[in-house]
Amino acid sequence: MRRAAAVVAAILLFVEAVGLVIVNVVLGKVAKAQSMSLDGIDPDVMSTSSYVLAGVVFLYLGGCALILLISAIRNRPHGRFARVLLISAAVLHAVLGALTVGMVGWEAFAFMMVMFGLIVLSLMGYEGRPEPEDTPPAPVSGGGEPQTA
Repeated sequence: MRRAAAVVAAILLFVEAVGLVIVNVVLGKVAKAQSMSLDGIDPDVMSTSSYVLAGVVFLYLGGCALILLISAIRNRPHGRFARVLLISAAVLHAVLGALTVGMVGWEAFAFMMVMFGLIVLSLMGYEGRPEPEDTPPAPVSGGGEPQTA
């Protein structure tokens, strides 16, 4: 179950990252073509910042997707940095889900809550499971009592 949740969450996060990149690039092109400005900010700065935001969003969500995919392939618990990154992604989706109800609609809220649930499910799937050791335990030889010299 945890592998399937992690793979589905990774795929959806990657699709979401690509979709947000497309939206930000289109917004940057529109801001540049229309010479749009907010409170006197240069239109070139507006379009450039939109392109930079597209890259940052792709790195963030793509990194989360990659972490989930690697975790599903290895079937091992997440490391400390990966857990922090995935928890921040879960919180982000929960907050954005609450905000999208009024601005976008219930469909966007449902998508954000599905993403939130999948990320949390992939995080909680390894709870209580010890992290595997790098070295295997030494084999026990002989039977019963240890020999003394």
